[in-house]
Amino acid sequence: MHHYDHFYLNPTFWVAVSFVIFVALAAKTVWAKATTALDARGAKIRADLDEAARLRTEAEAMLRQAEADRAAALVEAEQTLARAKVEAERLSAAAAAEAEASAKRRERMAMDRIHAAEASAVAEVRNTAADIAAAAARTVIAERLDAQADAALIDKAVADLPRALRAA
Repeated sequence: MHHYDHFYLNPTFWVAVSFVIFVALAAKTVWAKATTALDARGAKIRADLDEAARLRTEAEAMLRQAEADRAAALVEAEQTLARAKVEAERLSAAAAAEAEASAKRRERMAMDRIHAAEASAVAEVRNTAADIAAAAARTVIAERLDAQADAALIDKAVADLPRALRAA
C-alpha cells in the first residue's frame, strides 16, 4: 500500500469524490424525475378525484331529477286515474239514465199500444152493439109500427125540427 503525502493525491480519494458527485448528480436527476412523476401522478389522481366528484355530483343531480320526474309521473298518473274514474262514473250514470229513458219509452209505447188495443176493442164492441141495437130496433119497429104510426112519427119529427135547429 502506498502512502500519499496529501490526501488529494490519493486515487481512492478521487474515486470517492467522483462517486459522491456521480451519486449526487444521479440522485438529483432521479429525484427530479421521481418528483415530476409523482407530481404528474398526484395531478392525475387529483384530476381523477375531481372528475369522480363531478360525476358523483352529476349522478346525484340526475338521481334527484329522476326522483322528481318519477314523483311528477306518479302525480300525473294519479290525476289521470282520478279523471278516468270520474269519466267512468259519468259514463255509467249517463248509460243508466239512457237505459232508464229507453225503458220508459218502451213502457210508454207498450201502454200506448195497450190503450190503442183497448180503444179498438171498445169501438168494435160499440159497433157490434150498435149493429145489434139497430137490428133489434128494425125488428121491433117492423113488428110494432104500421104505416099509420110511421106517418104520425114522421109528422111529429118534422114539427119539432125548427125547435131542434134553434137549440143546436
